[in-house]
Amino acid sequence: MEKGHIIYLNGVTSSGKTSIVEALQARRDVFFYVMANDLFQEMIGEDYLKEDYWKYLGEVIIMMYHTAKLFSDMGKNVIIDGILVERDGVSPHYERMKEILRDNPLDIVEVSCPLDICRQRNIERGDRYETQSEEQAKLMAAGIQYDLHLDTSRLSPDECADAILKTLF
Repeated sequence: MEKGHIIYLNGVTSSGKTSIVEALQARRDVFFYVMANDLFQEMIGEDYLKEDYWKYLGEVIIMMYHTAKLFSDMGKNVIIDGILVERDGVSPHYERMKEILRDNPLDIVEVSCPLDICRQRNIERGDRYETQSEEQAKLMAAGIQYDLHLDTSRLSPDECADAILKTLF
């Protein structure tokens, strides 16, 4: 069986990852299952997150990569909506993710926009705090080998989806 393709959309909150996911899922030419740090974080009780946020989040992020691998091994395409950060519980995050997914077709896409735009999006969303993107940018893993770079201040979600499919498929 041919393995499904894994696309990792890496970027800080409000960079536009979820909008790109929605544009990809609206397409009829390729189907993706979606996995996201936020969705997997919901598996953890609030009390545990308050007790040791990075320990429990780190565990569930690693489980997310194993889940993506399982789907890919079953021939299913996967999009991971996340951020590769270096923190206790997941470090060395980028290397651990690559090791888990080493035998699967994986492309990593940088999703970015100027941090002042992310800040404004955070304010408009209301479910993130204003400086969350800047704080995440400081924690992002260094040395990531990207297969594609997308600037959502210049490209619409549909244009980003087109670029992903044209470049990576």
